[in-house]
Amino acid sequence: MQIDICPKCAHKLSAPADICPRCGVIFAKLAESATWNQHEERESKAGAIWQLFFQVKEGEKGVIIMIKGAFLTLLSVHGIKLIFTPILAFPDSGWWLHSVNLTFHEAGHVLFMPFGRFLQVLGGTLGQLSVPATVMCAFLLKRDIFGAVVGTWWLGESFLDIAPYINDARAGQLMLLGGVTGSEVEDYHDWEVLLTRMGMMQYDHALARLSFTMGTLLILTAMLWGGYILWKGYRRLG
Repeated sequence: MQIDICPKCAHKLSAPADICPRCGVIFAKLAESATWNQHEERESKAGAIWQLFFQVKEGEKGVIIMIKGAFLTLLSVHGIKLIFTPILAFPDSGWWLHSVNLTFHEAGHVLFMPFGRFLQVLGGTLGQLSVPATVMCAFLLKRDIFGAVVGTWWLGESFLDIAPYINDARAGQLMLLGGVTGSEVEDYHDWEVLLTRMGMMQYDHALARLSFTMGTLLILTAMLWGGYILWKGYRRLG
């Protein structure tokens, strides 16, 4: 590659050269150094990302790892049970976390109320998903990887939880808050309102399956991620 200007001192070269006549820099070595610095920078960024998601706490006691392992096992068992629960049967699964999700769902409606009817309705789903997502990100920023794993699991469960609601947009048979179904009260079922306004009502089942698939992937990710972190922590005990 021909160099017209020295990249170090900006001296303009009158003819092709391997060395700058003003500062004496060897162009090949300068290029090699720049390439190495770029490699080091990429390695540093990759290392930082790895540390963000897979850093193990120093000096963590074995009993703490065991407690976390038991809790992850509990989450995994419940997660697998939920994953294999059909969408139509999900509302009758008796899953207690639904009540927690419902609290943030209703809070989302209130929070987005000033932004118009569409966002107010969508705010329920956004509120339900944003809280576990915030928990996950907050624990990551604090370098509490296991806490982020739990937040990821919860986010996945929330995606599973909203799937039956989306799936019911046309049928309107789910019993909603207030003791009525979507078919009994007009403009009351969130996803009936949303999909009607977007002209996407025919996609309610497909969107429900997408939400359920997203939840499934997040729960499985949390299980594998958490298991790997705890395994690394256990190995350090030896």
